[in-house]
Amino acid sequence: MTEYLATNWMDVLGTVLGLLYLYLELKENILMWIIGAIMPVIYTIVLYRAGLYADCGMEFYYFLAAIYGFCSWRKRRAGNGVASQQQDGKAAKALTITHTPISVMAVLLPLTAVLWAALWAFLHFCTDSNVPILDAFTTALSITGLWMLSRKYIEQWWVWLVVDAISSALYIYKGIYARALLYAIYTVIAVYGYYAWRRRMVSA
Repeated sequence: MTEYLATNWMDVLGTVLGLLYLYLELKENILMWIIGAIMPVIYTIVLYRAGLYADCGMEFYYFLAAIYGFCSWRKRRAGNGVASQQQDGKAAKALTITHTPISVMAVLLPLTAVLWAALWAFLHFCTDSNVPILDAFTTALSITGLWMLSRKYIEQWWVWLVVDAISSALYIYKGIYARALLYAIYTVIAVYGYYAWRRRMVSA
């Protein structure tokens, strides 16, 4: 165990931060975005070493998305049932949990498919990745899911359910066991998170 921790301490640290991030996400706590900006710095190195190049590149997006998410939640006073606040002399409407509009889904689905194809082509022809299809798929879907989270669309939990289950298997295959465990936990929590958010949405 000591030898494993000494060799894989970055993976373990990232996993601990990931669990903290998940707890804060369930609580709709804005601090989740701060943790979400720290984790990518760690996992960029871990994933690059494992040859998960699209996933590695995704960490840069996670970092930028964390900044966007923090600003979005802070500006809109995140949380159901929170009264509108005055900002710069204007009322700031609370950002609440909602279903993803059909019009938004009609745009997200083809965009995600195109992104998946583009990432696959890059990984297949420009890198030595031996898992280009799944690496590209989880990365494309993660981009979509994280944007949905920033808008508090409840269906983001189902997106993460798919991403987390596939990613956990990928990390086991690549020998990134702490992160694989984290994503296995994420898979289970995604179901819980959906119903927790739905209860809040109904009671709001």
